[in-house]
Amino acid sequence: MELKDTNTNTSSTRTAGMDERIGSLFQPDTLLSEDYAANFRRKIPLEPERTLLLAVLEDGIRCFQENLFAVSGKRRTLFDEAKEWLFSDDANWFCSFVSICTLLNLEPSYIRRGLRDWEARERKALHKKAQGELAAEQRLVA
Repeated sequence: MELKDTNTNTSSTRTAGMDERIGSLFQPDTLLSEDYAANFRRKIPLEPERTLLLAVLEDGIRCFQENLFAVSGKRRTLFDEAKEWLFSDDANWFCSFVSICTLLNLEPSYIRRGLRDWEARERKALHKKAQGELAAEQRLVA
């Protein structure tokens, strides 16, 4: 009989220990929201992925602007590809202009409007310069 009593005590001790462990699973988590957010916040001010996306965007805009008046060759190809990329609404691939703007919290239409305005000013300035040179040539001849 003593053997049974020892087993009963050990069994009830085991049951109590299991009840405490199972009960602890359903306790509320006391982690503060600041602590939770700190786990996901980067220590580096600008994440490497964000830097890469900005570099892709910058390169596309630079190719568009630097090669605006290219007539042929590699520079014209760069301009055409940059223009197609910048003004495409395709968001099906990760490195599309729209996808990159979305990931960087930028408005694609705002950037496009700025690029169109810049292009119009540059073309107008070139036209005025060409007219000025033509007028100067005509004065010299006359």
